Amino acid sequence: MRLVEEAPVDLATPTGPMRTYVYRPADVTPRVGVAMYSEIYQRTGPIHRMAQLIAGHGFLVAVPEIFHAHEPPGSVLAYDDAGTARGNALKAQTPPSAHDGDAAAVLGYLATRTSALATMGVCIGGHLALRAALDPRVSAAACFYATNVHDASLGGGDDTLARIGEAKAELLLVWGRQDPHVPLAGRALIKDRLEAAHARFTWHEVEAEHAFLRDEGRRYDPALALRFYAETVARFSALA
Repeated sequence: MRLVEEAPVDLATPTGPMRTYVYRPADVTPRVGVAMYSEIYQRTGPIHRMAQLIAGHGFLVAVPEIFHAHEPPGSVLAYDDAGTARGNALKAQTPPSAHDGDAAAVLGYLATRTSALATMGVCIGGHLALRAALDPRVSAAACFYATNVHDASLGGGDDTLARIGEAKAELLLVWGRQDPHVPLAGRALIKDRLEAAHARFTWHEVEAEHAFLRDEGRRYDPALALRFYAETVARFSALA
């Protein structure tokens, strides 16, 4: 049996304190730290359970509030029209440079407590996990249906796609073919850039919609979730 402990910490960033939820296995000392990035809704129930699941396999997991500069600590947006509108508005207001400062803070926190670093994320969090993996300290990244990469539309001055070749990490990228947020042409553009940069990556396109990992709502696919959690855990375990 492996229990997971959880506690919030406030990390200093250039745009103010960032509430970050830290999950750790109770019975082992983690050797791998994982920066886990949420959807636009911040740390919802599904993100909380995702972090528990990953930490329960022996990792130190940190989930930062990606819109901490705009929302008070502990804010969670609802999975409804109002929550989606607010999350999309905050996404447009938050420049990549702010996310970079946040990534430096959370990776720095994890680096002082573990010997290897990885990133993981879903939706906008998939993009942020990919962008954080441009940090040479990161050895692996698991990015699920990462939005706004193909059209460089994350806030203002988004250069993730242009810089994708800087990543030294081993990348896992997973996409749903029925995801309207990342169409076929967009996926092809990202893959072509990775190929041209000779990046180390594994690419999966599956029969699924956007948010198929989220264990709430009709788009959840438990079989695919189990498959890709297992692949993610195996990749992160290899870093220990």
